[in-house]
Amino acid sequence: MEYTIVHFPEACRFETTLDDGQKAYLDYNEVEVGLNMAHTYVPKAFEGRGIAAAIVRFALEYAKENDIPVVPSCSYVAAYIKRHPEYQHLVK
Repeated sequence: MEYTIVHFPEACRFETTLDDGQKAYLDYNEVEVGLNMAHTYVPKAFEGRGIAAAIVRFALEYAKENDIPVVPSCSYVAAYIKRHPEYQHLVK
């Protein structure tokens, strides 16, 4: 399934709206070295569908395109980067 992910810089969030209207998201905060990717959330009923991976990939592509370093303090983001070494160069 394809998810439309939107970046809301004013809220420091990458998010998608799910079929039932609930939100799945990645919250971040701006730190001196770049973006601290702090928390990924997907409602329980939607887990295991690749939603978190799609959001994290979108956020990492945003960081890559804008040459912004990433601090993966969210365990899911850290695990994603470990599984996808093409994003390792973003980690600070």
